[in-house]
Amino acid sequence: MASAELSPLTRKLSAFVALSEVELAVLERLHQRRRSFVAGRDMVHQGQSSQAAYILSAGWVCSYKLQADGTRQIVDFQVPGDFLGLRSVLLRTSDHSFEPIVDIEAAEVLTSDLLDAFAQTPRLATAILWAASRDEA
Repeated sequence: MASAELSPLTRKLSAFVALSEVELAVLERLHQRRRSFVAGRDMVHQGQSSQAAYILSAGWVCSYKLQADGTRQIVDFQVPGDFLGLRSVLLRTSDHSFEPIVDIEAAEVLTSDLLDAFAQTPRLATAILWAASRDEA
């Protein structure tokens, strides 16, 4: 379980709540599907549905929206410990795109795994949603 205890997401959540062993084990499971993405290639496209969320472990990502005239408006930058696409998974459609700025490492989190984690550990769900809301503010 050492990797979840040291993950950027765990450090972020620990600022909000002291995580129990059960919650750390759930976070460990959420980190199982590790993936690499290259800079400049979208991970998620605006309007896409049925995608996974990601927990950024290393690197930087930007989120952006496509404008009516075809230009992009950068909405935010994500750093390690941030959830990518959490709102999109919960609402079932992505309202913006995610593009790595540099090569990145992220854990892919399937919708079913996320919902199971939230059902099993409501306090962890609250901490994750708090952190995501704080990041978006």
